[in-house]
Amino acid sequence: MSFSNLFRKKTVQDILRQVEKNEADGHNSLGKHLTARDLTAFGIAAIVGAGIFSTIGKASSDGGPAVIFLFLFTALACSFAAFAYAEFASMVPVSGSAYTYSYVAFGELIAWIIGWALIMEYAIGNITVAISWSDYFTGLLESGGLHLPQWIQMDYLTASNGFTDANALMQGGKAFENLDASLQDAYTAWTTSPVIGSFHFVADLPALFIIVLITALVYRGMKESRNASNLMVVVKLCIILLVIAVGVFYVDTDNWSPFAPNGVGGVLKGVSAVFFAYIGFDAISTTAEECKNPQKDLPKGMMWAIIICTILYIAIALVLTGMVNYKLLNVGDPLAFVFDKLDLKWMSGIIAVSAVVAMASVLLVFQMGQPRIWMSMSRDGLLPKKFSTVHPRFKTPSFATIVTGFVVAIPALFLNLTMVTDLCSIGTLFAFVLVCAGVLVLQNKPNIPRGKFKTPYINSKYIVPVLLIAGLVYSFAYNKENTMNFVNNVPQVNEPASIVTSLNKEQTAEVYQFLIANDKENVFTNKTADLEQILSEYHNNEDEYAKVVESLPIDNSLKYETGFSLFKHKIPMYIFLIVLLGLTVWSWRQNLSLIPLLGLVCCLYMMAELSVWNWIYFFVWLLIGLAIYFGYSRKNSKLNFVKE
Repeated sequence: MSFSNLFRKKTVQDILRQVEKNEADGHNSLGKHLTARDLTAFGIAAIVGAGIFSTIGKASSDGGPAVIFLFLFTALACSFAAFAYAEFASMVPVSGSAYTYSYVAFGELIAWIIGWALIMEYAIGNITVAISWSDYFTGLLESGGLHLPQWIQMDYLTASNGFTDANALMQGGKAFENLDASLQDAYTAWTTSPVIGSFHFVADLPALFIIVLITALVYRGMKESRNASNLMVVVKLCIILLVIAVGVFYVDTDNWSPFAPNGVGGVLKGVSAVFFAYIGFDAISTTAEECKNPQKDLPKGMMWAIIICTILYIAIALVLTGMVNYKLLNVGDPLAFVFDKLDLKWMSGIIAVSAVVAMASVLLVFQMGQPRIWMSMSRDGLLPKKFSTVHPRFKTPSFATIVTGFVVAIPALFLNLTMVTDLCSIGTLFAFVLVCAGVLVLQNKPNIPRGKFKTPYINSKYIVPVLLIAGLVYSFAYNKENTMNFVNNVPQVNEPASIVTSLNKEQTAEVYQFLIANDKENVFTNKTADLEQILSEYHNNEDEYAKVVESLPIDNSLKYETGFSLFKHKIPMYIFLIVLLGLTVWSWRQNLSLIPLLGLVCCLYMMAELSVWNWIYFFVWLLIGLAIYFGYSRKNSKLNFVKE
């Protein structure tokens, strides 16, 4: 097989003919039940979840009230990508989302890569939401007086890592009751769990419960899933509007000053967390074959979902940062926290119930998306035929739905939330990048059937170079210190917790005695034995903290992040900058359309903000996918049996 066959493409005409054939003979066709209103509800169901009930707090504490600009930036980036999705969905109205679109634009190998990435996006996304749902659900049970053992409501990795960190901090003098609540829970889960040999049985059983329940609903049928989703969306929108309506009376405008306390850097610090709040609108495109009028309704559903959710996010962010000082919002449940702080405990209970409903609706949409990706790949021969089996009565991809349940349920018992959140983000952003690039590749190609929706064309030839120059001027004229630190790989001082947890017992005692002996200004008058607390006192003053850390009697490798260990985290940003230069040249030579190009750039930038470890894990996942492709999919692809 020649190298060119790796990039063999499906034509839009062939895809549409196959859909017509399926509908005519009733074989392998899905039930058509969805309207633009249903699609908008699915979008809201997918987007309004962990973001508004959890990550908005951390982002607000980093950026202050100005976090609303981060929501606007992220919404804009997602809107650019949504235009590209909508154009493809109008052109190729079939299940498969970015996978099918890439098959048309780039060919089979790239389609397989994006399909494999989407499998990770939806699976990891489902795991993330299931773990978050479990946290809220167990919290709700505890508020009602029902306390589950910690070892059945926490994943194995969190318990293991938390136990290790808690031991290190207690070794540094911190009392157990002064540990973060999350570390206390992890320590308790690990020490009270059943032990088989040296293995501690710690597993998130509530997460397993909700996955089984949602998988059964998705298996049962699209109509039932639609009705459940619509009901849950109505419930959580009512709750969110109630939060805004009540909270606005407790807003103190003094809390909005300063509006951007940590500058642009503080606002952008939460970019990955806020982007995660928008993940989900692309799942709408996987339901294309179940829409009554996909070419018209899919673009409407995506756009309305993003617009409505952005308005809600901005309103919530303004209310939260107006009710309490932004510094207090770095908590896992910011909505419940602010009302509890203002002694409105009845609202906290309502919010807890709505969070459980919101998480379930997100899981429902994600759990619908993945089987339809697998079904599309199976139809093309890239996965075994069994994955394209459609239930004769329920008209759903039955086998793929069951497999999805297992793929999500097992890891949810053991995996760490932070790890899976970032992996979900990088897989989604990669899909967005390729869909936007696909629109650019096809924009000038003749003989491509166009749908009813087309992204408005604005020539980027002059706009993109001007924006690039403006970015360089800002970086070197107004943000010179941070820019030069980045370029010169200037060593970064480690955080107090990072320093303390890296010390052994002897080093801990030595550092503690050193700080006590040099406490000439009585920074810690109570002579606390908590080493992390002592360092944190200095940490409030950046310059003073740097001097104290420099003088500590320990190796520099424990005090600073330097050399390659620091540079490796900048590799994704260097990749972004190199690609940006290439895109600028491409836009100048080919007169590319501005909107999908901006979508590509924004999404690639957000990928660059994720840690290098996420890129490495993602690359390993792609290597596994390529092994499967060359071992099975390439030989069994239906295009392999088409006469070239």
